[in-house]
Amino acid sequence: MNTPPSIPGHAPMEDWVLRALARWPNVPALFGWLSLDRRGRWLIRGELISRPQILETISRNYGADEYGRWYFQNGPQRGYVRLDTAPYVLWTCDGGEGLQVHTGQRVKQPSRAFLDEEGSILLLTEYGPAALPDNELDWALPRLGSAAGPVDEDQLAEALALPSGQATALALHLPGTNLPLERLDRTKAPKLLGFVREPQPRAGEKHASADSPEP
Repeated sequence: MNTPPSIPGHAPMEDWVLRALARWPNVPALFGWLSLDRRGRWLIRGELISRPQILETISRNYGADEYGRWYFQNGPQRGYVRLDTAPYVLWTCDGGEGLQVHTGQRVKQPSRAFLDEEGSILLLTEYGPAALPDNELDWALPRLGSAAGPVDEDQLAEALALPSGQATALALHLPGTNLPLERLDRTKAPKLLGFVREPQPRAGEKHASADSPEP
């Protein structure tokens, strides 16, 4: 049986999903249907999904395979997800004091923080890599600091100019921890952090694409 792996910090897939997988273990996976945009919104064939019940079901049955491809396990069928930025998107919570991933879990143990060439922030959380969307960057700026105190525009520009892979002089202050900011180009994040933005079928893998008739 092709049982989805447990993702750190996530509850296991729901029972109805596991029962369906046991009954129909070889249903072809879907590619090119689902995507997650940079603000944490789910889309199917480019259209926003708005029904709360569907959004909740996707969030409860979201995981990654051994190749770093993220998917929604819809009963026996796996729908791989194209990622605009990262597997998770960060939203503020607790009145702006904390962060949660877009699937609803509170971030309690971030371990690394990265700054890309456009000034966007990516965290490595207990759930996986998570990106702070552009509409939350105003939340992050006052929480950036250096050994000299708050960060000014010149210090931020200096950090952005560093090559990918270098440590900056900046840190992100989060509840309970200060994370040094590392420079990481957007194109290099998937390889370093082990995820795939544009999942593709592997050789010999049964699959259906967005060009196939709707199941």
